[in-house]
Amino acid sequence: METTAPADLLVTDADLVATVDDARRELPGGWVAVTGGVITGVGASTDPTPDAVRTLDAHGCLVTPGLVNTHHHLYQNLTRAFAPALTGGLFDWLVVLYPLWARLDEEAAYVSAYVGLVELALGGCTTSTDHLYVHPRGAGDLITAEVAAARDLGVRFSPTRGSMSLSEKDGGLPPDSVVQDDEEILTESKRLVAAHHDPSPHAMTRIGLAPCSPFSVSTSLMARTAELAEELDVRLHTHLCETQDEDAFCLERFGMRPVEYLADVGWMSERVWLAHTVWPSQPEIERLGAARVGAAHCPSSNMILGSGLAPVAELRAAGAPVGLGVDGSASADSASLWLEARTAMLQGKLRHGAGSTSARDALEIATRGGAAVLGRAGEIGELSVGACGDLVVWPLTGVAFAGALSDPVEAWLRCGPVAARHTVVAGRLVVEDGVPVHPGLEEQLAVHRRVSAAMQA
Repeated sequence: METTAPADLLVTDADLVATVDDARRELPGGWVAVTGGVITGVGASTDPTPDAVRTLDAHGCLVTPGLVNTHHHLYQNLTRAFAPALTGGLFDWLVVLYPLWARLDEEAAYVSAYVGLVELALGGCTTSTDHLYVHPRGAGDLITAEVAAARDLGVRFSPTRGSMSLSEKDGGLPPDSVVQDDEEILTESKRLVAAHHDPSPHAMTRIGLAPCSPFSVSTSLMARTAELAEELDVRLHTHLCETQDEDAFCLERFGMRPVEYLADVGWMSERVWLAHTVWPSQPEIERLGAARVGAAHCPSSNMILGSGLAPVAELRAAGAPVGLGVDGSASADSASLWLEARTAMLQGKLRHGAGSTSARDALEIATRGGAAVLGRAGEIGELSVGACGDLVVWPLTGVAFAGALSDPVEAWLRCGPVAARHTVVAGRLVVEDGVPVHPGLEEQLAVHRRVSAAMQA
């Protein structure tokens, strides 16, 4: 397709542009033009290219939409691979780490978000959510600190105002110091949406609401948060069906399984997406799909914590949008959406056979799937005219790709590992020639070392 407007950025001469658009077009020798942060042209080698202020040569590269991260806990990179927490399952892991996370403050929230979002961008992620549910008393405005880091870096960001209201004394897992009461949580949720949520097309910042999990918040908070999200027209997120321990907890505490509990508190809607979703039964999968409840598939975290293999193909077949999540960097440790896409492909093959899950399936989940999960289908996760100017240029050169280029998409995910050569958000480079563009990384890494050491002391 030809564009007549002068472009701010032209990415040209790619070995292949995988648009992941409605027609799933793949364009050899293709190009993408971005103007004013929005894609204004996509074409093949046979289509004339527009004039542009800046041109990026993508020869020897695959160009894809920016990858979309649908579940993360950025603050957890301050306790990455923390040895004392590596011996048990999810509940034991949380009990070890909650007291460390109780030391979070605004500085820690900013630096962990900065480092985590740079790490994601290096792996081709252009849009990330975050689930920050630890709000220690006196810690300050942690969500605003994260938003500031994302704005400094120029990445698209959809954090959620997480919460916990049940401490150990209430039968929950977290200590008293990191929980809040319902009124404080709802008031803060409303304030943050007013301060940061941008509902307009191509928005850089959106806010969601995210009570942590059935075992850390009250039933009333779940129900009232759903009502508030409806009132404010924002999305809802929580952990659900992550482990069999959670099944047992819900049966004992509520007399029902997690999906039934979700419906009971008014969360069975397309406004909702769930982290992990490993253990729903087939009837529950059908129920989630019929309601268009989304799922954030976190394959690495699910394996590290021994949680299980999520029924991704079944959820997608039932109509549930499925995206990828790197999860917190204290359970997945490496925040690479390329790695999550590859692992999702391998898990799919393991569950359903070698021919069941291709690199294209994984790329689609990592892009279009994530866009649908975050309620941004057509805006992000595809290269089409009018979509956000978010894209990645992936090198397919060198030893790792020798002999591999009969199919650039399969080569991209089966060979490697691959980091982005260029990561572009809203037409602006966030990573250029494999290096973050923002000049503050070394300074922030020094701050991160200091804050992390203090948290783990």
